[in-house]
Amino acid sequence: MEKQNQDHRSNKTAKRNNADSSCGSSLHKKQRRTKRAQFHHCDQCDKVFTALSKLKIHQLIHTGEKPYSCDQCGATFTTSGNLKKHKSIHTGERPYSCDQCGKTFSRVAHLQSHQLIHTGERQYSCDHCEKAFATPSTLKIHLRVHTGEKPYWCESCGKTFAQKGVLKVHQRIHNGEKPYQCDQCVKSFVDKGSLIKHQRVHTGEKPYWCDQCGKRFSVHSNLKKHRSVHTGEKPYECGQCGKTFSRKSHLKSHQTIHTGVKPYKCDQCGKTFSMPHTLKSHQRIHTGEKPYECNQCGKAFADPYTLKVHTRVHTGEKPYQCDQCGSTFSSQSNLATHRRVHTGEKPYWCDQCGKTFSLNITLKRHQRSHIPGKPFKCDQCDKTFSLHSYLKKHMHVHTGEKPFWCELCGKTFTENSSLNKHRRIHTGEKPYWCDQCGETFSLDITLKKHQCVKASDNVKL
Repeated sequence: MEKQNQDHRSNKTAKRNNADSSCGSSLHKKQRRTKRAQFHHCDQCDKVFTALSKLKIHQLIHTGEKPYSCDQCGATFTTSGNLKKHKSIHTGERPYSCDQCGKTFSRVAHLQSHQLIHTGERQYSCDHCEKAFATPSTLKIHLRVHTGEKPYWCESCGKTFAQKGVLKVHQRIHNGEKPYQCDQCVKSFVDKGSLIKHQRVHTGEKPYWCDQCGKRFSVHSNLKKHRSVHTGEKPYECGQCGKTFSRKSHLKSHQTIHTGVKPYKCDQCGKTFSMPHTLKSHQRIHTGEKPYECNQCGKAFADPYTLKVHTRVHTGEKPYQCDQCGSTFSSQSNLATHRRVHTGEKPYWCDQCGKTFSLNITLKRHQRSHIPGKPFKCDQCDKTFSLHSYLKKHMHVHTGEKPFWCELCGKTFTENSSLNKHRRIHTGEKPYWCDQCGETFSLDITLKKHQCVKASDNVKL
């Protein structure tokens, strides 16, 4: 009996000890929960953090302190994690690979965003325009298009941006940072997109093509500009005279006609220009520099546009079409000149006799008729000419030189104009048409003969 009482007392003591232990454990857990539930407030913006370390990192936004510096380019960061991510730009390290297409990424977040391309999943929809996005962050950025919100601002110039990444790239204008370097020519760039575009100069890659004529481009913006050739779209209008343009840069150049401002002056001859690139091209007249060379025939040019037009001699490309007769041309200026055949416009006039001309070069030739004599003399046969260009052409008679050749049949010519006329045999082009009967001709002189016959027939009637 005594033994049973002792056992009973022992059990009660054990239970009480267990209860005390359980209470102590619960109290300890409660204290830990209370400790975990402590919040840390930012005294600058009242933002709340659960960890003191996160508050300290956050406070660097207000102080502007960036204690972590890149030893490659000197860029500074608020956290060691951001510095680590940045270093992958210099090392080229891309440890995260897509198992669908093999494309690699420097960050796991970039890989995750990329993988949505393969799934096609876009579950985040804009309630303003119904455009859908793969991630909520992309939708959030897109919404700023509608709200006009630009929360990121440059402390150097005050310019505001809708995206933090765009601000970051912009800031490199001020700090001079160009972290993306070309391994072919050591040229460096402020953003990766610019580097990729530049690398196509070396690779020759042209991933964007026109579905109208098949022409290819290395940059999408150039394709977009090119399309206006086919559509005829000219969305940029001059507020002074109403003239429209396909490109904003062309409108800007045109507007200087009205303002008359020409702030760029040539230090060789004093001639002034409205645009810096026009001055630069002009200065090559004095230096003789022709840095743009045709890789087909080796001919060199002072500006890239003239080279571009020249290459069409080899490719046969004629992107500018007349809406009156369908004739095509290699340059816009040639199309503009041709249109005068239809309109009868003669904008160039002689101040000596009042005679008008459709071409400036024809006016210049005509003006020589008012000057007595022929100042340009051939040293081979003493024949004289009113224009230096006439003498130059005449010299081919003595040298036998025929510098202009047809790439289709190999026939050579002493004059470029003769080559152009000859090419029409191959192309079938007939740019001259009779406004009386609509018949077309490949040569201007043939049209004139035809019109004389018509006029003669009308007289007989």
